[in-house]
Amino acid sequence: MNTCIYNGEVTHTRFKPVKHHLKYKTFSIFLDLDEIEKLDKLIPIFSFNKFNIFSFYNKDHGERDGKSLKSWVIKNLKKFNIQQNINKVKLLCYPRIFGYVFNPLSVFYCYENNLLKAIFYEVKNTFNEQHTYIFKAEGKDKIEQTCKKKFYVSPFMDMETKYDFKLLYPDEKLYVSINQTDKEGVILSAIQTGERKDFNLKQLITNFFKYPLMTIKIISAIHFEAFLLWKKGAIYRSRDEKIKNNLSYEEYQ
Repeated sequence: MNTCIYNGEVTHTRFKPVKHHLKYKTFSIFLDLDEIEKLDKLIPIFSFNKFNIFSFYNKDHGERDGKSLKSWVIKNLKKFNIQQNINKVKLLCYPRIFGYVFNPLSVFYCYENNLLKAIFYEVKNTFNEQHTYIFKAEGKDKIEQTCKKKFYVSPFMDMETKYDFKLLYPDEKLYVSINQTDKEGVILSAIQTGERKDFNLKQLITNFFKYPLMTIKIISAIHFEAFLLWKKGAIYRSRDEKIKNNLSYEEYQ
C-alpha cells in the first residue's frame, strides 16, 4: 500500500500586524487515490463516500461534485498543458471523523512513474470557498514555489501578498511550509510536519484516541484563534467577492 498516515503537528506564527503563535497536534492521511476503494473494504472503521468513524468523500475536494478526483486532476493538467502522462495521484489531507472535516490546505501530488511532476495546493476558507494553485514540480529533494495570493482566507490578512511554498518529498517524514509575505517581509509562517505510520485498523484506532475529535477541534481552534487576534487589535477585512471553486496555474517566479 502506498497510502499512509502522518502523525505530527501544525504551527502558525504571525509576525504582524500583531504577533501571535499557535501549535496543535494533528494527523493527516496521504491517500493514493487508486487505493481508496480497496481501503474501504479492508478497514471496517474507514469508508469511501459513506459515513463511518473515519471516511473520505470525493465531494470534499476538487470540483466538489463527488466525481473522480484523479480524473479532475488529469483534466486540469491537460487544460493548462502541464503534463500529459500522470499515472499516480496522492492526496495529503485530513479525513472526516464522524462525518466532519475542514481542510485549510490539501495537497495533491501528481506522479509520472514515481517522479513528481505537478502539485495542486487546494486552499479553503471558512466560508466554504476554495482556490487551487497548480504548479509544475521540479526538483529531487525539495520543492520551492512562489505565487501571488489570489484568494481570501483570513479576515486579518491583506490580499496584496505572496505565498512561498516549500515542501520535502513525502517519505518517512512530512514537511510542508507556507510563508505569506509582503514587500517588507514575512507576515505569517505555517508549517506542517509529521512522521509516517501505516494506514491500517490498529493505527486508526490509536489515532482516534490520540487525537480525539480532531477535525472538530481544528475548526474550533480556527475561530478561537481569530477571536484572540481580534482581541489583540488585528483589523478585520471583509472579502470583496464570493467564489466556490477557483483554480489557477502558477508559473515559477
